[in-house]
Amino acid sequence: MPLRDVRSADLDEFFLHQQDERANLMSAFAPRNPADRGVFDYHWAHLLGDPDTTVQTIEHEGRAAGALVCSRVDGVDELSFWTAREFWGRGLTTAAVDEFLASHTRRPIRAHVPEDNAGSIKVLTRRGFEKVGEEKVFSNARAAVVVEHVLELDGD
Repeated sequence: MPLRDVRSADLDEFFLHQQDERANLMSAFAPRNPADRGVFDYHWAHLLGDPDTTVQTIEHEGRAAGALVCSRVDGVDELSFWTAREFWGRGLTTAAVDEFLASHTRRPIRAHVPEDNAGSIKVLTRRGFEKVGEEKVFSNARAAVVVEHVLELDGD
C-alpha cells in the first residue's frame, strides 16, 4: 500500500521534488517560481485544509516519493499526482493510482495531462481513463502554451 496520510515532514520532501526542472517540464505544471517556499506553503495549506480535496503521500521504503491529489472542480473529481524523478519506472505511481481508485469510487473522475507526458497517460489509460477533450493551457515550467489531454474515468 503506497498511499498514506500526509505528514508535516512530507512537505519538505515535496518542496525538494518541486525543484527538479526536468520533472517540472514533464508535468508542465509548476509555480512561476518553484523555489518560493512561501507560495509552496500557501498552496499546500490550501490543499490540506480543503474538505473537498483528498491529499495522500505516495510512500516508498519510508520516504515520501510523491503525492496524489483529488480535488472537486466544477462538480467533478479531478485526479493529479506527482512522483519524484528518482522513483520513476518503479511502478509506484501505478500502484498509488490503483489503490486510490479502489477506495474512491465516485465517478466520473478526470485528469489533465500534457500530451507529451506518455508515462502519466499510460498509467491512466490502462486504468480505463479515456480522452474526452483537449485544452490549451499556459505552462509556467515551459513558458509556453501546452496541449493537455482531458482524460475521464466514467462509472459505467
